[in-house]
Amino acid sequence: MRLDKFLKVSRLIKRRTVAKDVSDQGRVWINGRDAKASSAVKVGDEIAIQFGQKKVTVKVELLTESTRKEDAAKMFTVLKEEPYKNED
Repeated sequence: MRLDKFLKVSRLIKRRTVAKDVSDQGRVWINGRDAKASSAVKVGDEIAIQFGQKKVTVKVELLTESTRKEDAAKMFTVLKEEPYKNED
């Protein structure tokens, strides 16, 4: 599954276009590597997302093409949330 679609279906990011923009800005990493919107996501991958001053790391648990709001949280497990420190 594409990264932008996973972020939208899992409701980590509300809109696919926003997920694409965030990915293309270099604010998403899969298993420690920079990820683009078209990057493939597999079960077991760790995805880190920078939301402003916060960095959230999740583990992919389930891939489905569509999901109900109640079931979206089953698609991932939050591993850690931490303040984001810009390394520039």
